[in-house]
Amino acid sequence: MPKAMVIVESPAKARTIGKYLGKNYNVCASVGHIKDLPKKTLGVDIKNDFRPTYEIIAGKAKIVHDLKKEAEKVTEIYLATDPDREGEAICQHLAEELNGGANHKIYRVQFNEITRSAILRAFENPSTIDQNKVSAQQARRILDRLVGYKVSPLLWQKVRRGLSAGRVQTVALRMIVEREQEIRAFVSEEYWRFTADLKAKNPPSFEAGAVKHKGKKFKISNQEEADQLMKELRSADFVVSEVKKKKRKRNPVPPFITSKLQQEASRKLRFSVKKCMVVAQRLYEGVELGDGESVGLITYMRSDSTRVADSALTELREYVQTTLGKDYLPPKPVVYKSKKGAQDAHEAIRPTSVFREPEKIKTFLGRDEYRLYELIWRRFVASQMTPAQFDQTEIEIEANETLFKAVGTVMKFDGFLKLYREGRDDAPPEDDKKPLPEVEKGEKLQVQEIVPEQKFTQPPPRYTEATLVKALEEKGIGRPSTYAQILSVITSRDYVNKEDRRFVPTEMGEVVTELLVLHFGGIFAYDYTAKLEQGLDEIESGKEDWVHTLKEFYKGFSKELQQARKNMKNLKKEETPAGVKCEKCGAEMVIRWGRFGRFVACSSYPECKNTREVTQEGSSDQENQGGSEERPCEKCGKPMVLKKGRYGEFLACSGYPECKNTKKVIQDNGEVGVEETQETKNEKCPQCGSQLVQKHGPYGAFVACADYPDCKYIKQETIGVDCPECKKGQLTRRRSRRGRYFYGCSTFPECKFALWQKPIDVKCPSCAAPYLLERTTKKEGLTHFCNNPECDYKELVEEAPQIESVDQMTA
Repeated sequence: MPKAMVIVESPAKARTIGKYLGKNYNVCASVGHIKDLPKKTLGVDIKNDFRPTYEIIAGKAKIVHDLKKEAEKVTEIYLATDPDREGEAICQHLAEELNGGANHKIYRVQFNEITRSAILRAFENPSTIDQNKVSAQQARRILDRLVGYKVSPLLWQKVRRGLSAGRVQTVALRMIVEREQEIRAFVSEEYWRFTADLKAKNPPSFEAGAVKHKGKKFKISNQEEADQLMKELRSADFVVSEVKKKKRKRNPVPPFITSKLQQEASRKLRFSVKKCMVVAQRLYEGVELGDGESVGLITYMRSDSTRVADSALTELREYVQTTLGKDYLPPKPVVYKSKKGAQDAHEAIRPTSVFREPEKIKTFLGRDEYRLYELIWRRFVASQMTPAQFDQTEIEIEANETLFKAVGTVMKFDGFLKLYREGRDDAPPEDDKKPLPEVEKGEKLQVQEIVPEQKFTQPPPRYTEATLVKALEEKGIGRPSTYAQILSVITSRDYVNKEDRRFVPTEMGEVVTELLVLHFGGIFAYDYTAKLEQGLDEIESGKEDWVHTLKEFYKGFSKELQQARKNMKNLKKEETPAGVKCEKCGAEMVIRWGRFGRFVACSSYPECKNTREVTQEGSSDQENQGGSEERPCEKCGKPMVLKKGRYGEFLACSGYPECKNTKKVIQDNGEVGVEETQETKNEKCPQCGSQLVQKHGPYGAFVACADYPDCKYIKQETIGVDCPECKKGQLTRRRSRRGRYFYGCSTFPECKFALWQKPIDVKCPSCAAPYLLERTTKKEGLTHFCNNPECDYKELVEEAPQIESVDQMTA
């Protein structure tokens, strides 16, 4: 019989640790949190120092019962959850539930990596639960509950049921909305760029750009000025006025912290923040490498520290010297400074052993796991390599009153760039400049061509997941461990859409943001949200009392809440004239609010039920198409009208049902247009040889043959998993006749293998089945499970978000 019990969060982590500890330890999983604030009541006694009431989470009663039963068999319990606030709170709740049994001794063990040596070392030095961390997590949970329970009901009453507000979620949404407002307000300005293609005595030819004119920064604003300058330059001599040469070095970047990993995985691997964390969790919790033993491949993936353990640095320096050579090894270890407030108890995200090269273990990893592990491994190794070295040359050329400049770079030593180059957002890569020829001061250059190029200033870009995470981190809003949940919530609430991987706020998102910022400007201010995060850090470090922090917050919040209940306008009752007549009965049309946002309706409702869609500015559907003229149907000549279905806006012929012509409505940078042509793909139809084009149907975009209906080929959407039955095709996502997605073999009908749940390219850790299935439910969240009926493997990857109910809201 085991002498001790160990509790971790996930079954995968339990299996890995269990193999290290042996038969004297019974390793169990709590499957995440076991207790939380109640769903149907506030669960916080505001008048009694914000004392919370916790209850067992729905669906966790059996897990808690089983843990208690196992605890009765042992005298020692080790709580080995993740080394962060959430992990500490899980430990506290487990201790509360298990303390009522026999004479248990409860210990807390922490480790930053799941390897045999790290686990055994942690169990040799157990500690106690950190109550400061527990208090910080509890304060954060209560803050979020107060905002969710007190503000969300206002949105339900004034706008629409099902909406929600969140302490950090709303601030992130505000950033997206304000960026969209910047884009709309942006006024593009014309400017001109002049480039000269020049040739010296020595090769190669090179390009130089105009940087100054008449002693001032180069600025040409219109065609007339450009023509005048062009006239002057045609007769000018281009003479080298100065040559500057210097050596430059580029230093390596630190190993990953969570936010940087999320950003880089988004840029380089096109991973969402959520996917990045799910895959990193699998790498951390353990992968079987063929010797029968699972091992954690990376350290704990929720960290904001760049610190690296001395033992890992020693191993890394040995690897660099023996594998890459002494030229790539700096004289002493490179030490990186963590950002202010970082938790240096954690390490940076790194491989647990640098000698596990990605290529050596590739066969044991799924595609996503391999790509993320390689990214982490390369970044870590590069962080302790020598800088890259460059020779940089700047040539300044005078042409009458215009100064041109050319910059060339030659890499002399690649250093850390041999392994890793950091990705960038909306910026050209550095050090990619062509070499320049050897020139002398006073040398006259031959002009091959002068190219004037008209340009227009561009608005700031919309946020991608990577740039939004970067902006949130820079403002001190939220924590990297919460970013995935924040982005998931604002998307699931229909506050934002994604276009080309960038966030675009919906009309509902903009309206909700406007109302909340107007009436709760204090708690949803950037500085205040960041200040609260700092307060939570101070609670964790023991410098601040959690009750005092909540009292200070509630003083201002309660005043704003009281005013908002009185003054927030009720959009459900709001009507404004639309300025158009109803084409069916002649009555005035008005703008109202519905479950999908604003719409134009007949004021004679319910006698007349005519409706139209409106633009965000409130214009009618005719204006939505770019003017007051109606768009005629190209099939029957009747006017096209804007409608909204379950899959978004579309233009439909007013002659329906006799004419069923429709066109998709496309929004781009605030401009609304109609899809006139199909986007041609650089592919040929495998069946008839015609061009493939992107089309739009009721279920979204798809790629099909341009020769439809003669050829009905549709390109299937593959998911990167080989068919386990025929071994020839790939699994593709399709829709059944009833509109439900399923996954089938691309060689259908030769192979009829199909699944309802999405398969992922990860072997089952229990029975070695070639794939796992993925399922998301409102009750459980995201789970991975084995499709083998004889295998009961199931793992909770991400818990379902705790949606605040307002049915029993306290006043």
